[in-house]
Amino acid sequence: MITAVRRAGRWVRWYVRELTDESAYERYVAHARKEHPGASVLSRRAFERMRTDRQESDPRQGFRCC
Repeated sequence: MITAVRRAGRWVRWYVRELTDESAYERYVAHARKEHPGASVLSRRAFERMRTDRQESDPRQGFRCC
């Protein structure tokens, strides 16, 4: 019973992280290390800045706040 609860908890955590796109940085790091092993990986802060800039410059995103 406890293992089923733990498994369900892990699934919920994974689902929420994917839903909120919290795991985007981990996916980026895994991809960068696999496809470009010699290149340096962006810090989380630089990655989030790049991602935000890209989203704000995309006209398909709709209206921006502020």
